[in-house]
Amino acid sequence: MVFNPIDPERRRRFKTIPVRMLVPNVITLLALCAGLTAIRLAFENKLDLALAAIVFAALLDGVDGRVARLLKGTSRFGAELDSLADFVNFGVAPALILYFWGLHDFKSVGWIAALVFAICGALRLARFNVMIDDPDQPAWAGNFFTGIPAPAGAITVLLPIYANFLGLERGWALTAFTFVYVLSIAFLMVSRLPVFSGKQFGKRVRPEMVLPIFVVAVLFFALLLAYPFEVLTICTLLYLGALPFGWLSWQAHARAAAAGHVVATPAAQTASGKPEAAPPPVQPGGADPQTDSDERPARLN
Repeated sequence: MVFNPIDPERRRRFKTIPVRMLVPNVITLLALCAGLTAIRLAFENKLDLALAAIVFAALLDGVDGRVARLLKGTSRFGAELDSLADFVNFGVAPALILYFWGLHDFKSVGWIAALVFAICGALRLARFNVMIDDPDQPAWAGNFFTGIPAPAGAITVLLPIYANFLGLERGWALTAFTFVYVLSIAFLMVSRLPVFSGKQFGKRVRPEMVLPIFVVAVLFFALLLAYPFEVLTICTLLYLGALPFGWLSWQAHARAAAAGHVVATPAAQTASGKPEAAPPPVQPGGADPQTDSDERPARLN
């Protein structure tokens, strides 16, 4: 009888991992490095570089999930790593940048605003991780987030610093506005406001649109490099202005779904002759379980 020193169960436990499973996690770790570096740069009063690091982290955050799905490299480990990285990059880092920049003028009160924003970022991510597996959401709910997603919240909340770089003096008035503004964005992150997710768009592109999309993408990044604060300010204002349209679109979908149910219910009678009861109303921000069951949490999450 030949003795095999390697337990078969142990061999199965330590099976090799495909490289395609590692690539998305490497991108996530690079984004985390950018977020941590942004904190150091803010501490050294290099705010322009700190903002660039946050934007770079947001760009990487928008790529890693798509790369994971493209390479079929999604994993539960990647989802958890992404969520932790998002908390640092888009919760802790922006809060510290704002505090080092101007909120420290209000001392403990300014620190409370930064603290609330970071905590709301953690709550926002935790709620997203829970709701992504909700099987009771309709398919169209996957087009919406519940509240402002963490990366968008991080880019948006830094608007006062963009304004400062564009020439607006950092005085008491701007700092006071920043205090109120930070708390407002934090509230929007944990609110029930439906926000366009964009996850259902861009999966297929018509051939005649390929070249125009390339041109627009190149033009956007060229403008971002040449006029970073102007572009970030305009994008932030456009994003805030588009929030009501997300709510209106959600209401339109909900009314259409309710109307469809009202039309269908007369044909479906119960044994007692009464129409079947309508299902409970859907809360905004769910995900389509058929399309998102194996996806990493979306970041513009």
